[in-house]
Amino acid sequence: MKAKYLSNNKKIALVAPSFGCTTSPYNERLLKTIEIFNKLNIDINIGENCFKNEGIAASNTPLLRANEFHKAWLSNSEAIISVGGGETMIEILEHIDFQLIKNNPPKWFVGFSDNTNLTYTITTNCDIETIYGTNAPNFCRYPFSYDTLDTYLMLEGKKEFKGYGKWQLNEDKSDPFNDYNFDMETKIIAKNYNKAFEGRLIGGCLDCLASICGTKYDKTKEYIKLHKDEGIIFFLEACELSSIGIRRALFQLKNAGWFDNIKGFIIGRSMNYYDESFGTISTQAYCDLLSDLNVPILLDIDLGHLSPSIPMRCGGYAKIEYKENNIFITYKD
Repeated sequence: MKAKYLSNNKKIALVAPSFGCTTSPYNERLLKTIEIFNKLNIDINIGENCFKNEGIAASNTPLLRANEFHKAWLSNSEAIISVGGGETMIEILEHIDFQLIKNNPPKWFVGFSDNTNLTYTITTNCDIETIYGTNAPNFCRYPFSYDTLDTYLMLEGKKEFKGYGKWQLNEDKSDPFNDYNFDMETKIIAKNYNKAFEGRLIGGCLDCLASICGTKYDKTKEYIKLHKDEGIIFFLEACELSSIGIRRALFQLKNAGWFDNIKGFIIGRSMNYYDESFGTISTQAYCDLLSDLNVPILLDIDLGHLSPSIPMRCGGYAKIEYKENNIFITYKD
Protein backbone atom coordinates (compact mmCIF):
# COMPACT_ATOMS: atom_id res chain seq x y z
CA MET A 1 0.00 0.00 0.00
CA LYS A 2 1.26 3.46 -0.80
CA ALA A 3 0.15 7.02 -0.25
CA LYS A 4 -1.07 9.33 -2.98
CA TYR A 5 1.61 11.45 -4.59
CA LEU A 6 1.78 15.14 -3.72
CA SER A 7 -1.07 17.19 -5.12
CA ASN A 8 -0.87 20.67 -6.61
CA ASN A 9 -1.72 22.00 -3.15
CA LYS A 10 1.23 20.42 -1.42
CA LYS A 11 1.06 19.89 2.36
CA ILE A 12 4.17 18.66 4.17
CA ALA A 13 4.74 18.04 7.89
CA LEU A 14 8.20 18.30 9.44
CA VAL A 15 9.00 16.13 12.46
CA ALA A 16 12.02 15.35 14.65
CA PRO A 17 11.80 11.67 15.64
CA SER A 18 15.59 11.64 16.18
CA PHE A 19 17.74 14.79 16.43
CA GLY A 20 16.30 18.29 16.38
CA CYS A 21 17.99 21.03 14.36
CA THR A 22 19.68 23.02 17.11
CA THR A 23 23.29 23.10 15.91
CA SER A 24 25.12 24.34 12.83
CA PRO A 25 24.82 23.61 9.94
CA TYR A 26 21.49 21.85 10.44
CA ASN A 27 19.69 24.74 12.12
CA GLU A 28 20.56 27.18 9.33
CA ARG A 29 19.75 24.63 6.66
CA LEU A 30 16.33 23.78 8.07
CA LEU A 31 15.41 27.46 8.36
CA LYS A 32 16.43 27.92 4.72
CA THR A 33 14.43 24.84 3.69
CA ILE A 34 11.34 26.26 5.36
CA GLU A 35 11.90 29.55 3.52
CA ILE A 36 12.21 27.70 0.19
CA PHE A 37 9.13 25.55 0.84
CA ASN A 38 7.15 28.69 1.63
CA LYS A 39 8.26 30.27 -1.65
CA LEU A 40 7.08 27.12 -3.43
CA ASN A 41 3.67 27.62 -1.78
CA ILE A 42 3.97 24.40 0.19
CA ASP A 43 1.75 24.32 3.28
CA ILE A 44 4.21 23.41 6.05
CA ASN A 45 3.31 21.99 9.45
CA ILE A 46 6.38 22.33 11.69
CA GLY A 47 6.41 19.83 14.54
CA GLU A 48 7.03 21.04 18.07
CA ASN A 49 10.31 19.12 18.39
CA CYS A 50 12.02 20.26 15.19
CA PHE A 51 14.17 22.90 16.92
CA LYS A 52 14.56 21.19 20.30
CA ASN A 53 17.36 19.32 22.07
CA GLU A 54 15.65 18.11 25.23
CA GLY A 55 16.12 14.35 25.03
CA ILE A 56 19.10 12.05 25.37
CA ALA A 57 20.84 12.44 22.01
CA ALA A 58 17.44 13.42 20.64
CA SER A 59 15.02 16.30 20.17
CA ASN A 60 12.83 15.18 23.07
CA THR A 61 11.75 12.16 25.10
CA PRO A 62 10.78 9.02 23.16
CA LEU A 63 7.10 9.51 24.07
CA LEU A 64 6.96 13.13 22.93
CA ARG A 65 8.76 12.32 19.71
CA ALA A 66 6.27 9.52 19.00
CA ASN A 67 3.36 11.84 19.82
CA GLU A 68 4.68 14.39 17.34
CA PHE A 69 4.79 11.72 14.65
CA HIS A 70 1.25 10.55 15.41
CA LYS A 71 -0.04 14.13 15.10
CA ALA A 72 1.63 14.46 11.72
CA TRP A 73 0.18 11.14 10.55
CA LEU A 74 -3.33 12.22 11.56
CA SER A 75 -2.95 15.70 10.06
CA ASN A 76 -3.99 16.75 6.56
CA SER A 77 -0.37 16.69 5.41
CA GLU A 78 0.36 14.55 2.35
CA ALA A 79 3.94 13.75 3.36
CA ILE A 80 6.04 13.77 6.52
CA ILE A 81 9.74 14.60 6.32
CA SER A 82 12.18 14.09 9.18
CA VAL A 83 14.46 17.00 10.02
CA GLY A 84 17.41 14.83 11.01
CA GLY A 85 19.04 11.53 11.74
CA GLY A 86 20.75 10.79 15.03
CA GLU A 87 21.37 8.08 17.58
CA THR A 88 18.39 7.05 19.74
CA MET A 89 15.38 6.98 17.45
CA ILE A 90 14.85 3.28 18.12
CA GLU A 91 13.56 4.20 21.58
CA ILE A 92 10.39 5.75 20.13
CA LEU A 93 9.24 2.37 18.77
CA GLU A 94 7.85 1.48 22.21
CA HIS A 95 5.43 4.39 21.79
CA ILE A 96 4.60 4.18 18.08
CA ASP A 97 1.02 3.01 17.48
CA PHE A 98 1.36 0.90 14.35
CA GLN A 99 -2.36 0.10 14.48
CA LEU A 100 -3.13 3.81 14.29
CA ILE A 101 -0.85 4.07 11.27
CA LYS A 102 -2.55 1.11 9.57
CA ASN A 103 -6.07 2.33 10.33
CA ASN A 104 -5.60 5.80 8.83
CA PRO A 105 -4.89 6.91 5.26
CA PRO A 106 -1.22 6.33 4.34
CA LYS A 107 1.23 9.19 3.99
CA TRP A 108 4.75 9.30 2.63
CA PHE A 109 7.27 9.33 5.46
CA VAL A 110 10.69 10.49 4.26
CA GLY A 111 13.84 10.07 6.32
CA PHE A 112 17.44 8.94 6.21
CA SER A 113 19.96 7.20 8.48
CA ASP A 114 18.49 6.83 12.02
CA ASN A 115 15.05 7.28 10.43
CA THR A 116 15.41 3.68 9.25
CA ASN A 117 13.71 2.89 12.56
CA LEU A 118 10.47 4.22 11.06
CA THR A 119 10.94 3.88 7.30
CA TYR A 120 11.65 0.16 7.77
CA THR A 121 9.15 -0.67 10.52
CA ILE A 122 6.23 1.21 8.95
CA THR A 123 6.82 -0.77 5.75
CA THR A 124 7.33 -4.17 7.34
CA ASN A 125 4.76 -3.80 10.16
CA CYS A 126 2.03 -2.00 8.20
CA ASP A 127 2.81 -2.87 4.56
CA ILE A 128 2.93 0.85 3.75
CA GLU A 129 5.60 2.30 1.46
CA THR A 130 8.01 4.88 2.85
CA ILE A 131 10.93 6.77 1.32
CA TYR A 132 14.48 6.27 2.50
CA GLY A 133 15.57 9.68 1.28
CA THR A 134 17.17 12.94 2.23
CA ASN A 135 16.20 14.73 5.45
CA ALA A 136 14.52 18.15 5.35
CA PRO A 137 17.61 20.37 5.90
CA ASN A 138 19.13 19.14 2.65
CA PHE A 139 16.44 20.94 0.69
CA CYS A 140 18.22 24.18 1.61
CA ARG A 141 19.78 24.53 -1.85
CA TYR A 142 17.44 25.65 -4.60
CA PRO A 143 16.97 24.76 -7.41
CA PHE A 144 17.01 21.22 -6.03
CA SER A 145 19.56 18.84 -7.54
CA TYR A 146 20.83 15.28 -7.26
CA ASP A 147 19.22 13.38 -4.36
CA THR A 148 17.10 16.28 -3.09
CA LEU A 149 15.61 16.72 -6.55
CA ASP A 150 14.99 12.99 -6.92
CA THR A 151 13.38 12.77 -3.47
CA TYR A 152 11.09 15.68 -4.33
CA LEU A 153 10.22 14.17 -7.71
CA MET A 154 9.61 10.78 -6.08
CA LEU A 155 7.00 12.44 -3.87
CA GLU A 156 5.42 13.82 -7.04
CA GLY A 157 5.31 10.41 -8.71
CA LYS A 158 8.57 9.97 -10.62
CA LYS A 159 9.27 6.26 -11.13
CA GLU A 160 12.64 6.06 -12.94
CA PHE A 161 15.94 6.79 -11.21
CA LYS A 162 19.63 6.21 -11.85
CA GLY A 163 22.97 6.80 -10.15
CA TYR A 164 24.76 10.13 -10.29
CA GLY A 165 28.24 9.05 -11.34
CA LYS A 166 30.09 11.27 -8.84
CA TRP A 167 30.19 11.54 -5.06
CA GLN A 168 32.00 13.38 -2.29
CA LEU A 169 34.19 11.80 0.36
CA ASN A 170 34.40 14.83 2.66
CA GLU A 171 31.71 17.45 3.20
CA ASP A 172 32.79 21.05 3.83
CA LYS A 173 30.56 22.31 6.66
CA SER A 174 32.43 25.57 7.26
CA ASP A 175 29.57 27.32 5.47
CA PRO A 176 26.12 25.70 5.93
CA PHE A 177 25.31 26.34 2.28
CA ASN A 178 28.55 25.27 0.64
CA ASP A 179 27.92 23.55 -2.66
CA TYR A 180 28.59 19.86 -3.12
CA ASN A 181 32.09 18.76 -4.02
CA PHE A 182 31.58 15.59 -6.02
CA ASP A 183 35.19 14.74 -6.79
CA MET A 184 35.03 10.93 -6.57
CA GLU A 185 33.92 8.71 -9.44
CA THR A 186 31.30 6.05 -8.87
CA LYS A 187 32.65 2.60 -9.73
CA ILE A 188 29.98 -0.01 -9.21
CA ILE A 189 31.04 -3.57 -8.41
CA ALA A 190 28.66 -6.19 -9.80
CA LYS A 191 28.63 -9.74 -8.41
CA ASN A 192 26.45 -12.59 -9.75
CA TYR A 193 24.72 -10.15 -12.11
CA ASN A 194 23.46 -11.60 -15.39
CA LYS A 195 20.24 -9.72 -16.06
CA ALA A 196 17.77 -7.28 -14.52
CA PHE A 197 16.03 -8.43 -11.36
CA GLU A 198 12.76 -7.42 -9.70
CA GLY A 199 11.17 -7.48 -6.26
CA ARG A 200 10.00 -5.48 -3.26
CA LEU A 201 12.69 -3.08 -2.04
CA ILE A 202 13.27 -2.93 1.69
CA GLY A 203 16.26 -1.87 3.78
CA GLY A 204 18.04 1.18 5.10
CA CYS A 205 20.93 1.89 7.44
CA LEU A 206 22.54 -1.39 8.48
CA ASP A 207 23.47 -0.01 11.91
CA CYS A 208 19.76 0.49 12.67
CA LEU A 209 18.53 -2.70 11.03
CA ALA A 210 20.80 -4.83 13.21
CA SER A 211 19.29 -3.18 16.30
CA ILE A 212 15.72 -3.82 15.12
CA CYS A 213 16.45 -7.46 14.29
CA GLY A 214 14.96 -9.83 16.87
CA THR A 215 12.86 -7.25 18.67
CA LYS A 216 9.06 -7.34 18.76
CA TYR A 217 9.12 -4.65 16.08
CA ASP A 218 10.91 -6.99 13.68
CA LYS A 219 8.20 -8.17 11.27
CA THR A 220 10.61 -8.87 8.43
CA LYS A 221 9.81 -12.55 8.06
CA GLU A 222 6.08 -11.81 8.05
CA TYR A 223 6.64 -9.18 5.35
CA ILE A 224 8.71 -11.61 3.27
CA LYS A 225 5.93 -14.20 3.53
CA LEU A 226 3.30 -11.63 2.56
CA HIS A 227 5.25 -10.84 -0.62
CA LYS A 228 6.55 -14.33 -1.32
CA ASP A 229 5.34 -14.25 -4.94
CA GLU A 230 7.27 -11.05 -5.68
CA GLY A 231 10.50 -11.62 -3.78
CA ILE A 232 12.64 -9.17 -1.83
CA ILE A 233 15.51 -6.87 -2.80
CA PHE A 234 17.48 -5.45 0.13
CA PHE A 235 19.15 -2.04 -0.08
CA LEU A 236 21.79 -1.51 2.58
CA GLU A 237 24.33 1.12 3.62
CA ALA A 238 26.31 1.57 6.82
CA CYS A 239 27.02 4.63 8.93
CA GLU A 240 29.32 4.05 11.89
CA LEU A 241 29.98 0.33 11.40
CA SER A 242 33.51 -0.78 10.64
CA SER A 243 34.10 -3.45 8.02
CA ILE A 244 34.09 -6.05 10.81
CA GLY A 245 30.92 -4.52 12.23
CA ILE A 246 29.28 -4.92 8.84
CA ARG A 247 30.22 -8.61 8.81
CA ARG A 248 28.65 -9.14 12.25
CA ALA A 249 25.47 -7.27 11.29
CA LEU A 250 25.06 -9.25 8.05
CA PHE A 251 25.61 -12.54 9.89
CA GLN A 252 22.85 -11.56 12.31
CA LEU A 253 20.32 -10.59 9.65
CA LYS A 254 21.15 -13.57 7.48
CA ASN A 255 20.70 -16.08 10.28
CA ALA A 256 17.51 -14.39 11.45
CA GLY A 257 15.94 -15.29 8.10
CA TRP A 258 15.87 -11.77 6.70
CA PHE A 259 17.35 -12.83 3.38
CA ASP A 260 14.90 -15.65 2.65
CA ASN A 261 13.29 -15.35 -0.80
CA ILE A 262 15.91 -12.75 -1.72
CA LYS A 263 16.17 -11.60 -5.33
CA GLY A 264 19.21 -9.34 -4.98
CA PHE A 265 21.10 -6.69 -3.01
CA ILE A 266 21.81 -3.01 -3.60
CA ILE A 267 24.75 -1.92 -1.44
CA GLY A 268 25.74 1.69 -0.86
CA ARG A 269 29.02 3.14 0.29
CA SER A 270 29.88 2.96 3.97
CA MET A 271 30.65 6.25 5.69
CA ASN A 272 33.85 4.54 6.89
CA TYR A 273 34.72 4.05 3.25
CA TYR A 274 38.44 3.46 3.73
CA ASP A 275 38.19 1.40 6.89
CA GLU A 276 40.45 -1.67 6.72
CA SER A 277 39.77 -3.28 10.07
CA PHE A 278 41.79 -6.49 10.39
CA GLY A 279 42.77 -6.22 6.74
CA THR A 280 39.25 -6.30 5.32
CA ILE A 281 37.13 -3.64 3.63
CA SER A 282 33.35 -3.15 3.52
CA THR A 283 32.82 -4.48 -0.01
CA GLN A 284 34.65 -7.67 0.93
CA ALA A 285 32.42 -8.01 4.01
CA TYR A 286 29.28 -7.85 1.90
CA CYS A 287 30.64 -10.28 -0.70
CA ASP A 288 31.89 -12.77 1.87
CA LEU A 289 28.59 -12.90 3.75
CA LEU A 290 26.14 -12.66 0.85
CA SER A 291 27.72 -14.35 -2.20
CA ASP A 292 26.57 -17.83 -1.23
CA LEU A 293 22.96 -16.71 -1.67
CA ASN A 294 23.66 -16.73 -5.43
CA VAL A 295 21.74 -13.55 -6.23
CA PRO A 296 22.91 -10.30 -7.86
CA ILE A 297 24.85 -7.90 -5.62
CA LEU A 298 25.52 -4.34 -6.79
CA LEU A 299 28.06 -2.62 -4.54
CA ASP A 300 29.37 0.93 -4.16
CA ILE A 301 26.29 2.48 -5.73
CA ASP A 302 25.26 6.09 -5.00
CA LEU A 303 23.50 5.25 -1.75
CA GLY A 304 24.55 6.12 1.77
CA HIS A 305 26.04 8.75 4.04
CA LEU A 306 28.51 9.96 1.42
CA SER A 307 26.42 12.24 -0.82
CA PRO A 308 24.59 11.99 -3.11
CA SER A 309 22.25 9.13 -2.18
CA ILE A 310 19.52 7.81 -4.47
CA PRO A 311 16.16 7.84 -2.64
CA MET A 312 14.59 4.41 -2.23
CA ARG A 313 10.92 3.55 -1.99
CA CYS A 314 10.96 1.11 0.91
CA GLY A 315 8.24 -1.40 0.06
CA GLY A 316 8.08 -0.37 -3.59
CA TYR A 317 8.13 -2.99 -6.33
CA ALA A 318 11.07 -2.23 -8.59
CA LYS A 319 13.12 -3.46 -11.52
CA ILE A 320 16.89 -3.11 -11.07
CA GLU A 321 19.26 -2.90 -14.02
CA TYR A 322 23.03 -2.51 -14.18
CA LYS A 323 24.46 -1.11 -17.38
CA GLU A 324 27.01 1.49 -18.47
CA ASN A 325 28.54 1.29 -14.97
CA ASN A 326 25.34 2.66 -13.51
CA ILE A 327 22.27 1.45 -11.67
CA PHE A 328 18.78 2.04 -13.04
CA ILE A 329 15.73 1.66 -10.79
CA THR A 330 12.22 1.56 -12.24
CA TYR A 331 9.21 1.37 -9.92
CA LYS A 332 6.02 -0.40 -10.93
CA ASP A 333 2.90 0.86 -9.16
